[in-house]
Amino acid sequence: MAKTLLRSGCLDDFLSLGENGQTVFDSALQIRETLRLRKQQAVVDSLAIPQPNDEGDRVDWYAPFEGSVVSWAAASDEQRKKALRYLDNCQANIASLIQRCQQAEKTSIQLFGSLLANTLQFPGSPHVYLVDGKPVITFWGFVTLNSSARPDPLDCLRIAEEHEPVIEFLPEPPPAAPPVVVLSEPDEPLYSVAALTPVASQNDEPLVSAPEAEVVRETPVTKKPKRWLPPVAAAIIACIAAPLSYYLVSAPHAEPLAQKQAEVKPQTIAPAAIQAAPVAHVSTLPVTQAAVVEPPAPEPEPAAVTTTTPAAEIPKGALVLPADSLKIGSTKFLNGNWRVAINVKDSITGKPPTLRYQIANNKGNVRLVHGDNIVCKAEVFSGLMQSGTLMIKTRGNARCSDGSRYPLPEISCKPGENDVAECSGRYEEDTVVPVTFKKVGD
Repeated sequence: MAKTLLRSGCLDDFLSLGENGQTVFDSALQIRETLRLRKQQAVVDSLAIPQPNDEGDRVDWYAPFEGSVVSWAAASDEQRKKALRYLDNCQANIASLIQRCQQAEKTSIQLFGSLLANTLQFPGSPHVYLVDGKPVITFWGFVTLNSSARPDPLDCLRIAEEHEPVIEFLPEPPPAAPPVVVLSEPDEPLYSVAALTPVASQNDEPLVSAPEAEVVRETPVTKKPKRWLPPVAAAIIACIAAPLSYYLVSAPHAEPLAQKQAEVKPQTIAPAAIQAAPVAHVSTLPVTQAAVVEPPAPEPEPAAVTTTTPAAEIPKGALVLPADSLKIGSTKFLNGNWRVAINVKDSITGKPPTLRYQIANNKGNVRLVHGDNIVCKAEVFSGLMQSGTLMIKTRGNARCSDGSRYPLPEISCKPGENDVAECSGRYEEDTVVPVTFKKVGD
């Protein structure tokens, strides 16, 4: 029995490897037992023991022996190197065993050799632990999603050796020659000072200078002013001003406006006589004040109550049958991993069985874990009927790891509210039970 729990995880987070429709995980216990019988105890001790839960979607990995547990990341470099040599020895033993199995005549032995090729595959270094100094691999037979098996399963554990940097000594450059200073000849001066000539004595004859040319200055020509303009302008102004002044002096003076304005006396206006109009008819009824009766206010019409039923929410992960896909006959909506719950009690465990379907392009497989970790598996295929009903069938009963057979239902689904599938399973005895699909992975 397992001693120490090393790691737990969900199977949907990893990709299970296998051969001919059979995965390494489904045959994990058989592989460990066969290796023990073939005296490969070192390989058996490096493989953790899997323990699935009742639903078959999670698995616990236990150490095959007791001891202190150290993760691969927390181990020292010396411990890692020692563990890696141990795993290299196990890999060499498995390689020789695979070669012998492939040369065997029995198909079952050849299939066992094909499964051994993926036994040491694991997702990464965090899934390796050192138990009492020996390496133990969890999730062996699995790789990470959207990846394939590595050519060397132990590649992720190998430490890249760091090479020492090579120091190159460069030769010193030769000393540079001192610069040669070349003095050029000085430039000639731009001008030279002429030698002073000796002053002639008083007895010498005076020098005769050349006669200077007479400079003739032009006198500006001044125009004679027009002296006749002022008398003419004065005569014109006098001719215009004389008649105008005579007209102003001889015009009669206007009387003040206050004397001209006549005094206006107020006049009285007699009011017009008002005559009463004759009354044609006089009523003899007593006159009383009329009471004003207000009309009753109209009662407001009751507002129309509109009840809207909220649309039912689609459960998370439920199987939906789109109408467009049903019209064209496409079943792409069924591709992926599904957890199928059947509303019937298992005769062995007394619990409703949980099936795990993996379907791609109308083909796949179904897996069931029940009892004492007994794994049952079968191939399935799906298709659409002309009526729009989705059918999922198996090729007979599921084969179990203990050699028994497990009956599986024939499932039919029809679109219900919001196109959510309403499924039912039918067994051979015409027993119909409700079936629920829930998507757990792509």
